[in-house]
Amino acid sequence: MAITIHQTLCRTWWWDTMEEHKITFHEDGTGEILSYADFNIWLSLCVEWNYVNTAQAEQVAAQKLEEFAIQRSIFSKFAAPEVISEIPIEFRITKKAIPRLVEATRRYSKINDTILFEGAFDKRTIVLTLRKGVFITQWNEERDTGLNPPKYRLSLTFSPSPYPDPQDWNYEVNNGPKHMQQWKMTRFCTVLIEGSLIVANDLISNHHHRSTSSSAMTTPAFLPALSQSDVEQVVQLIQQAYGPSTATAIPEELKRLQQDLFEIQKRPEAWGLVIPLLNHHDPNVQFFGAHTAQVKIARDWEAFPVENVEMLRDLMVQLTAHSISVGHGKFILRKLFVALSSLALKLAPGHPSRWPDWILSCVTAFLNRGASTDHLHDFLAIVAEEVSNADLLGPSKAQLQQTMIDATPMVVQAITTTLIQPLGTTPTSHYLSAMKCLQAWMSYLKGDHLTTLIPLLICLLDPSHPDEAIFIASSDALQEITAKSAFADGSGTKALTEPLMVWLDVVGNRIMERVINSDDMSSISHSLCKLVVALGDHSTSYIATNISSSYPVPRPSTSPTTKGHLTQNFLRLLLAYTGLPGYYGVDEEESEMTLGFWYLFQEALWSTDYYIEEGGEDRSSVPPDTGDGGESKQVLMAKAVYTELVKVLRKKVAFPPPGSGWSRDQVEKFQVYRRDVGDTLINAYYVLRDDMLAYYVNDVVERLASRQDGEGWQVAEIEATLHCITSIQEAIDMENVPHLSRLFSPEVLGRLPSTGRSRIRRTALGVIGAYSSWFATQSHPPPSSPPTNKPNVLLTVLSYVVSALPDPSLCLSAATALRNLCEANRKDLAVHIGAFGELHAGLNRIPDSEKGKVLQSIASVIQAMPPSDEIPAIEAIVNPIVQKLHDALQSSSTLPDEARISTILQLEILSGVAKGLTRTVEGLAVLEDDSDPEVQAESEQVKAAREDSRAIKLRENIFTAVRGIVELWSTDAAIGHSLSDLFKSITSLPSDITLISLPAGPLLELVCVAAQRQLTAAWLSLAAILIAQLNPPVYSLNLKSGPTPEAEMTVQRLLPVLMQCGLTMLGVEGAMESNPDIVQEFFSCMERVAQDFTNTFYALSPGLLDALIQCAVKALSLQERYSLVSACSFLSTLVNRSSLTDELIAHKTVLLTAHGRSIMRAVLEGFAGVAPRSVVPNLIEMLGTLLSRASGPDAGPGGGAPQWMKEILMADDFVPSKAGPDVKAKFIKAVAGSRSLKRTREAAQQFTLVARGLEGSNFGYSSLTM
Repeated sequence: MAITIHQTLCRTWWWDTMEEHKITFHEDGTGEILSYADFNIWLSLCVEWNYVNTAQAEQVAAQKLEEFAIQRSIFSKFAAPEVISEIPIEFRITKKAIPRLVEATRRYSKINDTILFEGAFDKRTIVLTLRKGVFITQWNEERDTGLNPPKYRLSLTFSPSPYPDPQDWNYEVNNGPKHMQQWKMTRFCTVLIEGSLIVANDLISNHHHRSTSSSAMTTPAFLPALSQSDVEQVVQLIQQAYGPSTATAIPEELKRLQQDLFEIQKRPEAWGLVIPLLNHHDPNVQFFGAHTAQVKIARDWEAFPVENVEMLRDLMVQLTAHSISVGHGKFILRKLFVALSSLALKLAPGHPSRWPDWILSCVTAFLNRGASTDHLHDFLAIVAEEVSNADLLGPSKAQLQQTMIDATPMVVQAITTTLIQPLGTTPTSHYLSAMKCLQAWMSYLKGDHLTTLIPLLICLLDPSHPDEAIFIASSDALQEITAKSAFADGSGTKALTEPLMVWLDVVGNRIMERVINSDDMSSISHSLCKLVVALGDHSTSYIATNISSSYPVPRPSTSPTTKGHLTQNFLRLLLAYTGLPGYYGVDEEESEMTLGFWYLFQEALWSTDYYIEEGGEDRSSVPPDTGDGGESKQVLMAKAVYTELVKVLRKKVAFPPPGSGWSRDQVEKFQVYRRDVGDTLINAYYVLRDDMLAYYVNDVVERLASRQDGEGWQVAEIEATLHCITSIQEAIDMENVPHLSRLFSPEVLGRLPSTGRSRIRRTALGVIGAYSSWFATQSHPPPSSPPTNKPNVLLTVLSYVVSALPDPSLCLSAATALRNLCEANRKDLAVHIGAFGELHAGLNRIPDSEKGKVLQSIASVIQAMPPSDEIPAIEAIVNPIVQKLHDALQSSSTLPDEARISTILQLEILSGVAKGLTRTVEGLAVLEDDSDPEVQAESEQVKAAREDSRAIKLRENIFTAVRGIVELWSTDAAIGHSLSDLFKSITSLPSDITLISLPAGPLLELVCVAAQRQLTAAWLSLAAILIAQLNPPVYSLNLKSGPTPEAEMTVQRLLPVLMQCGLTMLGVEGAMESNPDIVQEFFSCMERVAQDFTNTFYALSPGLLDALIQCAVKALSLQERYSLVSACSFLSTLVNRSSLTDELIAHKTVLLTAHGRSIMRAVLEGFAGVAPRSVVPNLIEMLGTLLSRASGPDAGPGGGAPQWMKEILMADDFVPSKAGPDVKAKFIKAVAGSRSLKRTREAAQQFTLVARGLEGSNFGYSSLTM
């Protein structure tokens, strides 16, 4: 039967062998064009085409299809290509996406018509040149890979390219086509020639070749066999990609070579490469052969014939044993060990097992071929690592775990055989591999096994041995025992803790002495520090209990010692590392490692009332061995240890003298260390209490007193002490601190530097700010009281803070301290309001960046005044700000940049003032009863003051200025951020209203104006906050909750505006994917309306609510988690809130009748794979809402949620998944018969696992239940 031109054309044609750029002609004059690469998609569109000369369609291209075949032998040359015909066609790309790929491309927004200009969709005339012969793709031809790539029978050349011209792509949206240059893709191929799937000279053409080398293994019959020339060309590729010459190679060329090798490995025939490559003399080639075996087992196992798996198992064991016997490198053997472990994970689980006792059988095979002990250790270590990391669940995991446990005696014997050898009699590598093996098997070993191994490891901790690697490896293994073994819970004190402490008492002390004497931290000392810290973390309870114990502990070859001596020596050693000479991050890196222990030690000291001696049966109280003062010796010893710690850390946090030449990174690292030390000092405070603060205050006093005229400051030492005092603030009870009055007295604060020396002044300001609430607990004499010798401490520190404000290097710390002081002491400072007037008058001397904090501080003091007295003071600080905002608006046309900067600054300052005027919320004061007489009286005073004409005028001026800014600059991101902060600060709940608080309704109108100009997540977030304030919570049982009619009218009027803004923007194709922040905040705002103003949705104009629901349903298929969760929460809230009253239930029934089925489809398709796994719990909540609100009497027409589920899941157009009809039916039955969300959740999770192909995997289960 003759083949026509039309029949020949109507198929898929490929530009590249990856099939990423292709065009398909359908017989009805339609077609498809695709362009993608890696994770990028550019085009997935339908095309239209027709012949210019319709008669050409019926011309004969060949008498029969076999004419396209090329008959040749492996060495024959191909005939020259033959032109069949030149065919002009009319061709047009449409804007219609390829229907079968819509779901696959849904998450890509910058594709198709969004990245093309209109000219790309014009009709064009293209001349097609059809040829037959043997062709490679244009992609392969241009790259000249050195391979013999796939070959095709037919070639179709387009003139010009079917892809849009260069000027038709919108590079601002997607820059990818500029690099891909699709308009240069002109030649496409089809009809693949069988046998040309691998590398040069048709790599797989000879399946009967066998290696003739007598010293190498031969390829068994069940694997593909490749010709020698084929193998040699692969070897050349490997050597080009990984050989010594790669150091000077071009990176792009190396990447291309490696990609070619990757493609080779993907093919089924790559199994035939394993043995020839392992037989090669080049280690790089051998490694690639081993790697190929591992990759094929791990990645392509499903394609391997089941009947050959046992033969492959035996072959892999033989290959590995052979590689060991011929001396292949360790990096090659490790790759083979990984391949064997991967194979075992496939074959060992199951009943009957296809590879029982696989660990023992492999070890036996290796020993029979002369494997050394380090080879066995390496193999066993990799086995443990691979099994531990395997993604298995249920019986398979338990079966492999048992296999590992059964092998532990053999593993322990192999490790012991090496570790028992005296140092110097066995190669270092054997010790290292044995200890690495021990670490890998740690979680499988029992306590009895560890008890045998620990003494051997301690014997290897010999600092005098010339090879430090053995000491370090032994230390690492012991650290692993303390953290990840059967002893990790703190047990094993006889087997682990005491033997190590005995060793530390002798050898550990010698190592530390050398460190202190030489001031040099060796790798052995560093490893010892890690071991000491690990032992401390493990044995914290033991140390806390036995810190003063006289219980004897035997020592080998010397007299016994006591537990108390060993623990005290351990603590001295730990303190020595904590206080290593030099500065952390510059001179040493070890001191920071010890900090975590002191927290655990302090916790343990609080929990050591009882202690069980190992081997004992009864709980008995620790003997109350007391010392002076009636405190137990345990407490006294603990205090002595923490006292020393406090002294050590105070010294360690001191900065070096000026001019030390530290880099910025070193300074930042040291500052982080100081913060970590601060956390440790809090634990010390819980042990020492007032004694610790007394030590620090006395230290400052003594250092200040020891200064003689003409001598320099001990600046670094005093600053370090002040830093320590600041760090422990959060642990101190401000009601009872006897030493702070001395710290803030003229004796200390008055003698600190008041000029220059920015670091110590900055730290002093930090102390004042941290302890600002302490001043509120002190009594301060009023201004009218007669002078006394006792100074007003609050005014003393306030003067110190204010004096630092003009200094640019201190203004931030000073402004923060001032704000904290005024916030905590506003009532005491209110009587000194005149002084703050002077501060306000000198505001010009303070840097702009901190003026907001200063004015916030002044406002805090003003708030403590009677409301009626506040007005003049508030006018004095707010009117200049408002005036500057008006000035900025006036000059915006002539000096736009200066006006914008000034506006941002004044908005920030006004926000600070608004925050300062807000009442301090202490504890649960915000929840006080609104019906309380005192609360009502205070509220009435504020309301009366707000009605004052001056206050009204002030608020009107503020609102006028803000409205002008919104109208002029709402699209400016920086100004929008400042406005958002102001709106949050200047609005409040009714219980916290101030004289300048603005109502939420008018501000919501301004937000809507801004949103209409440019919708942003910030405006939507702010809208949600303002809507919530329109329905404030009520904390009185006597008052009715719910929004006022005015608030309902406001939301009813403004909600359509917000919805139109959101729906217009998100309705654009790809907008949801491109703007996940807006999607999240839009539906969060809608959820807030649904929560507080449910009725308003049902008062919308026809079609608007439907559009919103449709938008939310579409969002349920997004890949961005927070967007999807927000849409899901909105839908659930709306349905649930609409079920509360009879009036709303009627609306809900109409809503679910119209949209319930589409919501259910989106939820079910989300389970099946459309939505990310992380949102499945949210979808389950949505499913529960539908089942509870749209079932039974509430089902409405259509059968309700259960019927929707059945129809959607069983429909032919349900999204493809791994779930078959039986699984779907089981899911429907489980959900329909369930009356609890728990059962619904379990059924939905199981359906999700099956539908996504994750059933039986630990990864799948954990990803759905986290």
